[in-house]
Amino acid sequence: GSFRFPSTTASVHKMIAHFKEIGLQHTPIHEHIYDNFSENRLRFIGFVLSNRMEVLYEYNTAIMYVYKQDLQKYKIKTGDTEGLVNYLLTIEGIRFAAIVIDRDEERKWSFRSKGNFDVNTFARLHFEGGGHFNASGGKSDETVDSTVLKFKNALKQYEQQLQ
Repeated sequence: GSFRFPSTTASVHKMIAHFKEIGLQHTPIHEHIYDNFSENRLRFIGFVLSNRMEVLYEYNTAIMYVYKQDLQKYKIKTGDTEGLVNYLLTIEGIRFAAIVIDRDEERKWSFRSKGNFDVNTFARLHFEGGGHFNASGGKSDETVDSTVLKFKNALKQYEQQLQ
């Protein structure tokens, strides 16, 4: 989590300081985790950000949707979409981010939030999902377009919470 989440405590920083003191080389770890994308994966990310993203400013929400043909075109493997939803939270003012991905027989949702918006409850109530307060997932048997419409309609009841 790059030390950015509230659950990162002082003891975590002390532990990392200890590792540094005994010679831990953090650069290779970072490179192994973050700097290993294929060219196709990077092009896919650019495509999705340019063509499959909507910002719903009235709800301080952003959404991405990925069709099965997008995954096939860029030869995207399981795991290559990991973390994509987090790009949306980098948009100024966005408190709720969601991505739906067309996987086999169902659509998979990932929900992320900043602050006090409970995506766990949102996922449970609307998309047969759950998880944590600021990170959860869900699913839908509907088409991508139908499930995105369902998402947008559900947002209406959370307008005040998302301000």
